[in-house]
Amino acid sequence: MEGKVVKPSRFKRVCVFCGSSTGKRNCYRDAATELGQELVAKRLDLVYGGGSIGLMGLVSQAVHSGGGNVLGIIPRILMSKEVQNLICDGFSLCFVLIVGGYGTLEELLEVTTWAQLGIHDKPVGLLNVDGYYNYLLTFIDKAVDDGFIKPSQRNIIVSAPNAKELVQKLEEYVPVLDGVIAKASWEIDQQQSPQHQQQVGFNATTLQTEVAL
Repeated sequence: MEGKVVKPSRFKRVCVFCGSSTGKRNCYRDAATELGQELVAKRLDLVYGGGSIGLMGLVSQAVHSGGGNVLGIIPRILMSKEVQNLICDGFSLCFVLIVGGYGTLEELLEVTTWAQLGIHDKPVGLLNVDGYYNYLLTFIDKAVDDGFIKPSQRNIIVSAPNAKELVQKLEEYVPVLDGVIAKASWEIDQQQSPQHQQQVGFNATTLQTEVAL
């Protein structure tokens, strides 16, 4: 019996942001595991924050157990959050956010703002587990209605209730850059840590962003 043919994805890697806690409900833990399994099914590498606990640990375990590639970004020195996220940006072709708290929300808004400014054209996917992000999506729609976010920029964020549907929407995403031109230039030297072969160290030497409105 012939094996099932997997249609090649337009992406090579997915950067996942999520909580370092598992939350109080099983549906969050299940969603993290299912996302990892979907990445394996689509032959997508995982890029994430390098943690082994919480939802991020469950995602990485699912990908690793399924034979997929996992890249944990663990800075060797204390960097600003912006630089850490920039590193992930350079190694992935789309972003997915599962449920989380303040840190996950900050990461969502940062990568979305960078797309708004034209710094990247990568889709940002929300795994809206059991309506977790419903109020946030309502807020964004309100900001569009009241003129604070352009309607075309509303589409930067795509959402779905399960991993399979979300990955499909990310595959279909078409970037729209409307009225904002931005340049981002940076130089990052990658060095493999000899003491921790499974960790990747970075020395961020330059981070310069020029925005022309």
